[in-house]
Amino acid sequence: MSSNGQESTVINPLEQGALRRMAHHYHRYGIVTVTDLIREDVRKNVRAEADRLLEKYAERRDLRLQTTGYTRRSMSVVQSETIAGNSELVTSIYANPELLGALERIAGEKLHPCPKADEEFLITRQERSGDTHGWHWGDFSFALIWVLQAPPIDIGGMLQCVPHTEWDKSDPRIHQYLVDNPIHTYHFESGDVYFLRTDTTLHRTVPLREDTTRIILNMTWAGDRDLRRELQGDDRWWEDADVSAAAALDD
Repeated sequence: MSSNGQESTVINPLEQGALRRMAHHYHRYGIVTVTDLIREDVRKNVRAEADRLLEKYAERRDLRLQTTGYTRRSMSVVQSETIAGNSELVTSIYANPELLGALERIAGEKLHPCPKADEEFLITRQERSGDTHGWHWGDFSFALIWVLQAPPIDIGGMLQCVPHTEWDKSDPRIHQYLVDNPIHTYHFESGDVYFLRTDTTLHRTVPLREDTTRIILNMTWAGDRDLRRELQGDDRWWEDADVSAAAALDD
């Protein structure tokens, strides 16, 4: 139930014990599945909305990014401002107080609207053999990832994470992190949703081994610390494929 006693339009009511277990997993691993928190009809509507936006606005990206050690970005995207300007559904979910309250209980801190308009939202579609969102971190602390369409596990597209790591854009040291720490791998089904601590969890998607489709919607929020942080590097590749940190893909 929502705070005014009416049924929430976005989330399912969960017992405090369930939220505590989610919070424990989130703080230990940097990620937690929250599918049960989100109403099934909302997840289905978001899938249809993402399909509509991809059909009208998708742009292809194929590049490597200097600030993450030249890891690869190969996918189609719908930019944040395009989503914000053309989807009342997505923007209303993003601002939903019941959803924010539940995520704040899991995170143990307040979530602020993302201060960069180009990073509030992102829809990505991986569709070709080799497509991947290579090893990276996020500039802001929190992401709610809607796995709208997932390929079978044997084709790829799984999420891999190394929690409790730090991003130095001038010296990302990704390979060293991979050598020094266990890599946790997660498979999600179509319709799943997970909550990710993006700024301290090194993560990627396993490259697709054949042509298939993987679609996600990313919603980003900031923590208090992010509001005081000055972003470094011209590497916002989803907004502009020609940023100075990007290198054209040659393989």
